[in-house]
Amino acid sequence: MAQINPYLNYNGNAEEAFNFYKSVFGGEFAKVMRFKDLPNYEFPISETEANKIMHIALPIGKNVLMANDVPEFMGKTNENENRSKISISAESREEADKLFIGLSAGGQIEMPIGDSPWGSYFGMFRDKFGIEWMVDFDPNYKGQF
Repeated sequence: MAQINPYLNYNGNAEEAFNFYKSVFGGEFAKVMRFKDLPNYEFPISETEANKIMHIALPIGKNVLMANDVPEFMGKTNENENRSKISISAESREEADKLFIGLSAGGQIEMPIGDSPWGSYFGMFRDKFGIEWMVDFDPNYKGQF
């Protein structure tokens, strides 16, 4: 079966965001590539952007969270207009709490984590980098939706 891996865009703080995510999820980066690493700068990158992230990848379980910084010549990413969410299916209530508390630190909680009307343990928030997350633990989940 194909795998779905979220890819996020940042306005120059991808490295900071991914160090934060790494502190919550653990693990090591599978790839970190900066714009200066591109042969002959394939894009019109300024010297101030040379150290920004062209591509970063953090394996999380069987998935990979990936991102880049959007170069100035491409405009800014409007982080407050991002209506997509990354959904995490935790393996326990304790793991759900740990991830919710860790990732929402400094962010804005939209729905506190707790028992939901549909029977799972669920919460939603926007992290301090503007990315929206949903954390869910469903004790009846059997690996298929």
